[in-house]
Amino acid sequence: MFSSTDGWVTCSFGHRHWGLVGAAGLLVHRDGADGVEVLLQHRATWSHHGGTWGTPGGALHAGESAEHGALREVREELGLLPDDVVLGARSVDDHGGWSYTTVLARPVRPIEPGDLRLDGESDGVAWVPLAELASVPLHPGFEASLTRLHDLLS
Repeated sequence: MFSSTDGWVTCSFGHRHWGLVGAAGLLVHRDGADGVEVLLQHRATWSHHGGTWGTPGGALHAGESAEHGALREVREELGLLPDDVVLGARSVDDHGGWSYTTVLARPVRPIEPGDLRLDGESDGVAWVPLAELASVPLHPGFEASLTRLHDLLS
């Protein structure tokens, strides 16, 4: 299902991005036994930066807020519902003419990867401790924003 804002755009930095009016994703986080854990999506190999781990997310629709877009995307990609999380801070990665907004969220119920309904954009999902993020191949945009996101998660 495509919207009128699906498509590729080149930002002022010369990077190619999906989403004509920007994109957003949801970074669900919880307190784990060894510190903060984040729920990451393993991107399908056919997708842009396939085979990497990052936030479920995607192109915003025209007039859609980042929060609404992030919740829509996580529902489509993982089956999580808006009532499953409480939204928190947001972080904007501005590329000049295009931006990706990461919306932080905490689960209001136990969420286990095996209970989620993955669509074709995901090869898997997992809770990953912040301390172990360096051990998995991360989506380049997510990896570039980790310093800023880490501050919000601490």
